[in-house]
Amino acid sequence: MEKDRGVLLESGTNELEIVEFGIGENRFGINVIKVKEILNPVPVTKIPHSHPAVEGIVDIRRDIVPVVDVAHALGFQASTNPKQDKFILTEFNQTKVVFHVHTVTQIHRISWESIEKPGKMYQGLESGITGVIKKDDDVLLLLDFEKIVSDICPESGLNKGDIHILGKRERSNKKILVVEDSGLLRGLLQETLEEAGYIHTVFCEDGKDAHDHLQAIVAGGREVAEEYQLVITDVEMPRMDGHHLTKLIKEDKKLSILPVIIFSSLITEDLRHKGEKVGADAQISKPEIVELIQFIDQHSL
Repeated sequence: MEKDRGVLLESGTNELEIVEFGIGENRFGINVIKVKEILNPVPVTKIPHSHPAVEGIVDIRRDIVPVVDVAHALGFQASTNPKQDKFILTEFNQTKVVFHVHTVTQIHRISWESIEKPGKMYQGLESGITGVIKKDDDVLLLLDFEKIVSDICPESGLNKGDIHILGKRERSNKKILVVEDSGLLRGLLQETLEEAGYIHTVFCEDGKDAHDHLQAIVAGGREVAEEYQLVITDVEMPRMDGHHLTKLIKEDKKLSILPVIIFSSLITEDLRHKGEKVGADAQISKPEIVELIQFIDQHSL
């Protein structure tokens, strides 16, 4: 299955695999690409004065990893049957975290096209849910694990103050297309790019919006390189992911001139080859904002 999954994701087919897990009666999902291992719970060492959602730390093959109680983080009741609980060991944003859940059931292979944005009909979920999957007369929610971690440890998130180490910045007339499904990160990225001098930015909420926008420019008889000098894209997005968007851009003669930077929590040494396969010009792990600005300088100036 590991070999098949690698081929699937490398090809940019806009598909993914989801590990389904439960918190009480609620069904949630996490992208398999973030999951290192699923474990039975082990004794946890408590940490004084830690966040209420942090149970403590565990030693997993000499890696000291924090354990987050997902039920507590979501405001749900604790497990009623701890014997069936599971630990999901994850890695994203170059950090390993264990998420304590109540059940782990199965893996689903689906297309990003079948994942809906958490719009108005899911009011109140937009800030903690990245996608909604309707399945078997039920709903499976994709949790925003980056936000859970950021809420617990704000310094782990994107910090525009970091770019001060680059020194005084001049305003740039270059125009950047940014593709990011998180409203919170869109706002932070806009502020950060403006702080770095890149004041001409246009934002799309997913890969399909971005691709349709670029295609409309071409259909209107305009040169895409005159409209944009760079594309920055996340990977995990409803309807069309960043790998598929990058593949479509690089395979289109009229769009391929655009440099594409993948800016994602999923950039690790184990997964970097996936972006290389679809032709990304650079791949940077969130929240390395200084490195992102340096690559923007390199590819757009």
